[in-house]
Amino acid sequence: MSAAVPPLPVARINIHLDHIEENVRTLASRAPGLSVVGVTKSACGDPSIAQAMVRGGARALADSRLANLAGLRAAGITVPLWLLRAPAPAQAGDVVRLADVSLESELVTIRALDAAARVQGVVHDVVCMVELGDLREGLMPEDVPALVDQVAALDHVRVAGLGTNLSCYGGIVPDRENLGRLVELAAAVEARLGRQILVSGGNSSTWPLVLAGGLPAGITSVRSGESILQGVDTITREPLLPELHLDAFVLRAPIIECIVKPSRPTGERAQDAYGGEPPMPEDRGLRRRALVALGRQDASADFLTPVDPRVEVLGMSSDHLVTDVEDVRPAPRVGDFVEFIPGFASVLQAFTSQYVEKEFTGGPVAVSATGDNA
Repeated sequence: MSAAVPPLPVARINIHLDHIEENVRTLASRAPGLSVVGVTKSACGDPSIAQAMVRGGARALADSRLANLAGLRAAGITVPLWLLRAPAPAQAGDVVRLADVSLESELVTIRALDAAARVQGVVHDVVCMVELGDLREGLMPEDVPALVDQVAALDHVRVAGLGTNLSCYGGIVPDRENLGRLVELAAAVEARLGRQILVSGGNSSTWPLVLAGGLPAGITSVRSGESILQGVDTITREPLLPELHLDAFVLRAPIIECIVKPSRPTGERAQDAYGGEPPMPEDRGLRRRALVALGRQDASADFLTPVDPRVEVLGMSSDHLVTDVEDVRPAPRVGDFVEFIPGFASVLQAFTSQYVEKEFTGGPVAVSATGDNA
């Protein structure tokens, strides 16, 4: 009988749970009157990361996928769960079962939620989303009162608040004017309902306004994922605060080839493997290039920062990352690992990819309902 073949080194993302916990605590301490809703979608709703957010002070958790919310429920998460992406009406039963709050803008969907909640014997909370310039989701402001009146007439759905989303699609920056408009609308809705509601003032891109002291009074919560997990200002991708950890995630992958080659391709050029125009880099002569076992299935080259500044990312195909390591001394060898700090897009891809192992340090690892590490 032949000996068992040892597992080959593969790409791995290391998650520092203590850094995530500390990032939430740092941000929450800068805005004591603001409820932080931790967004887990870039980590595919990982329960260990969710629990780190809660330990740090997140008052609720949010995700855009029902499957991720199901995982959080199975892991015993007890804080309120928000569904970020509005569902199709046919998903109403699962939404009511898995989410305490959902972000909505279509009456047909809200009526389906009301019917599902009636069957399940509960009341489901909705945050009515308002369009304030970014042109992703939300009602036009002038249409909000009519929707609120129609929802208020339902028995098993409650208007919990108003919210908006900025910067994700149109790149519109949250400011005193657009968030001030949200606060004004919320005051009008409160007058119609005769009670207070929550006011969800956007996502991580709202933090610079919060930290500058410019957040309009009346915003009660902010949904935050990237600034917690990456420690960055999502408007500039620069560090948001000196105290925040930028290395909660470290992605490492092995070198599978390391050879001195020309720095510029030669021959007739055509499209690359993804149908785009291939790069034509500067001719820098012969350079040592390290081919790393990491591809577009696993990460995005534009969101990978080498830990060693002497390593330069050149490009990526579906299964290979090309790097320049000419300045690394001693020269790396096949089998060595290259480490990167992944940005938002690369974290999302790494957690989605079945080919990237996940390793947790710095805190308890959640156990799923089946007894496996989540």
